[in-house]
Order: sequence, then C-alpha cells, then structure tokens
Amino acid sequence: MFTKLFGSKTPQTQSVVDLAKQAAVSLEKRGLSSARAAVYLVLDRSGSMRRFYKDGSVQHLAEQALGLSANLDDDGTVPVILFSTNVDGTTEVTLDDYAGRIEQVHRKLGAMGRTNYDTAIAAVVEHYQKSGATDPAFVIFQSDGNPDNRAAAEKALRDASKLPMFWAFVGFGDRISFLEKLDDLEGRAVDNAGFFHAGDPRRVTDGDLYDGLTKDFGPWLTSARRAGILR
Repeated sequence: MFTKLFGSKTPQTQSVVDLAKQAAVSLEKRGLSSARAAVYLVLDRSGSMRRFYKDGSVQHLAEQALGLSANLDDDGTVPVILFSTNVDGTTEVTLDDYAGRIEQVHRKLGAMGRTNYDTAIAAVVEHYQKSGATDPAFVIFQSDGNPDNRAAAEKALRDASKLPMFWAFVGFGDRISFLEKLDDLEGRAVDNAGFFHAGDPRRVTDGDLYDGLTKDFGPWLTSARRAGILR
C-alpha cells in the first residue's frame, strides 16, 4: 500500500499521503507498524450531526480513515456505513475517489433521523463476514450522541466481541457518556472497543486522532489472540 500511495504525485492523493504518514507515526508508537486490518468507517447521520457535515468534519474523518487504512490494509478502500434510525446508505472512499465523497452521498440520502447504533453495528458485521477478509476489522465508529436504544447497542457490541473486529468509537461535540460506557462495557468475550473524544474535530490534530484511535488496538490484538478469536 505505501508503495502505491507514496508513489502517487497527483494533487488529489497528496493530502492522504500526509495523513498516512501521520497514522504511521501513531502506529509505530504503539508497536503496531506490522499490524494488518480491514478499516471500516461508520458515520452518524442523526439530525444533530448536520453541522459536522456542513463544516467538513465528517469528510475529513473519512480522509483520516483512508490514511489509516493505507497502513493497515492493502486494497486502498474503506467501506463507509451512514446510519441514523436505520442504515441510510453505504459507500466507499478510495485513493482514486475520496474528495467530497461523503458530502455527495450524504446529500442524496434525504432526511436525517434518530440514532440507532445497533443497526449500524449489525451492518458492519454482516459486511465483514461476507467479505471473506482474513485480517481483523478495525471499525471507526463516529457519533455525536447517545443511542435511542442503549440496551440494543450494548447487546450488539457484546455479540461482536466474539468476532475479530475492533471498534474505535469517536465522539464529536459534547462528551458522550454512553460511548465511554461502551469502552468499559462488561460481559464481553474480550474488551473489543476504545473511545476517543474529538470534541470540536476541527481543533483536533490528525496525530491526536490517530493516537486516540489506536491506543486500545494493540491490547485488543493480544486479548483476541489469547481468547482464540484471532490466530
């Protein structure tokens, strides 16, 4: 992936080259330079998220996810799930098609709904299981509010803890107590989640975001191998 990405000189990919380099620094600090994973991105499309789509924060997170994927994956593609009451839509960001991609898709999806984490978690699990991937999944899951059905969200994450899938929750806006709870949720096969509060994402550096996303990934890899979830 690095050869393909860093070999590109087009203006469109230059920003992702820089993001990939910053992600590599964070992974190296964690001893994860050789780690491999299929990166996913889950985006909240509830009504309160409107400002973050408008100011470009969501689009930039997609580019940051692509930069991380450049280090962890080898296909140059990040599947994206946009959710609110249900799964509103799906798309991909790729090295050849990422600029403005999220806003383009978002505008076509119509009204923004409520916040149901469980439907989004189920959609990612289904996609991953059908993909035939042999590497684990690294799921960046973004939201700016608590889910409408907390019990369903907890059950979905507990069920997913038996799978080779790590969930990096990212909170935009005010601190989200439920996301912090998911980070420490009891009753899971292994601790399969981390949490990073981005607050105002425009003020969070790329390095801080990558540090926050990856801080619990290494411990999960170790725990998942011990539990037989990973080989």
